[in-house]
Amino acid sequence: MNTSIENCKCRYFTSYSGVKLPLKLVNQLTDMVPENRNTYFRAYFDPEEQLILCQKLVYGEIELQHRYTYYSNHMLSQAEITDADGEVTVLSFTETGESLAD
Repeated sequence: MNTSIENCKCRYFTSYSGVKLPLKLVNQLTDMVPENRNTYFRAYFDPEEQLILCQKLVYGEIELQHRYTYYSNHMLSQAEITDADGEVTVLSFTETGESLAD
């Protein structure tokens, strides 16, 4: 299930917790755009409140990006992670949440 960000809510956070995907964003910022912060996370949630795109911004530049797709049962299907160097890692999961190693 792939969702375009045009239909999504954008929210901002200061950090995340844990290591499991999708990231669990914490400390939501109440400002519409966190103009006075050097580092923050911009997140897009679909109409069902699933995180589909998460970007870590440092001094206005995207340093890290996670793009998620989900099965119809809301389990994570795929995570596409782009690091600061532009390297992309794709992780795939079963409908029960198990990692599919390459």
